[in-house]
Amino acid sequence: MDDEVDPEPGSGADHQGHRVSADTVAGLLREEGFSLQSNAKTIEGAQHPDRDAGDAVISVDTKKQELIGNYKNAGHEWRPAQQPAQVNTRDFPSQAEKAIPYGIYDTAANTAWVSIGTDHDTAAFAVASIRRWWQARGRHDYPQSRRLLITADAGGANGYRTRGWKTHLADLARKAGLETTVCHLPPGTSKWNKI
Repeated sequence: MDDEVDPEPGSGADHQGHRVSADTVAGLLREEGFSLQSNAKTIEGAQHPDRDAGDAVISVDTKKQELIGNYKNAGHEWRPAQQPAQVNTRDFPSQAEKAIPYGIYDTAANTAWVSIGTDHDTAAFAVASIRRWWQARGRHDYPQSRRLLITADAGGANGYRTRGWKTHLADLARKAGLETTVCHLPPGTSKWNKI
């Protein structure tokens, strides 16, 4: 036994001197229920217990507008076989009322709030939605909060160039007593917005 030498790396020999190919090893592993797999990014790193403690962080965005009424909408719904929902043969959007959903996502609580408007996607509507969220949820969920961080994409009612957005948001911040910061995502990166 003292004369036995460990095989050289890559020689294909095991400790007993038998040569084994990669294909043979792969076949044996498959027989045992193994397969080649990529890594799965599922393990989150530990977060500091005080991360974002006391301060609210939300992500906001206007979602796709939908016609209200008997109009065809994309998608499917479960219904009895051969009984689709009956809708108008023609859609006239100019004559239809629209539902305008404005979403607010609370990143710490992993919860969402949606306000539905029927008039226009305006800065006043966007900030009124945030105000409603703050009064109904935010101030109760974050009673120690003195700051509010809002992430938003760069366009629409909450766009970085929209004077009304800035004015209404400043009014909300003053009345709620919140130091408010808005982080606009660069154009073309709206998929990064958590909402």
